Amino acid sequence: MVAPNAGSKMKIQSYKHNGQLHRVWQNTLVLKGNELVVIGANDKTPVIESDGRSWITREPAICYFHAKYWFNIIGMIRNDGIYYYCNISSPFVYDDEGLKYIDYDLDVKVYPDMTYDLLDEDEYEEHRRLMNYPEVLDQILRNNMEYLLRWVRQRKGPFSPDFIDNWYERFLTYR
Repeated sequence: MVAPNAGSKMKIQSYKHNGQLHRVWQNTLVLKGNELVVIGANDKTPVIESDGRSWITREPAICYFHAKYWFNIIGMIRNDGIYYYCNISSPFVYDDEGLKYIDYDLDVKVYPDMTYDLLDEDEYEEHRRLMNYPEVLDQILRNNMEYLLRWVRQRKGPFSPDFIDNWYERFLTYR
């Protein structure tokens, strides 16, 4: 698989299980890119929804994508600490259009004190029925949710102390 180069800009494209484009983030700066991990950063980035609506992100964010795990993690840097928004999703793929993944609705919001909320379980159940997720996919997603929550509790990966701060410092060197 091709990987983006550090210092380049990429689009992040989120799809639904049925192949429909869900959301596109423009202009994410690649801080690290290889076949296994992509770490990007953005700040006040335009986002386009599938219905054509658009909005702009409010704060700097560090985005973590992995080619083997069924989740991605966005660390949002706010005045009162780092908040994380975690999407249960397919592993990423990268091509000349950008970084792509399938969003499976289940989300985890992690607060600066590492407490968390599970989000959108009803939306997941609705889409699971409508799009006929196979049982094996449902099990993969639930297993990866548990794996992600273990990372949160163990302060592993992007949840480890200084991970987001260190990548944000690197982002600032590009600005």
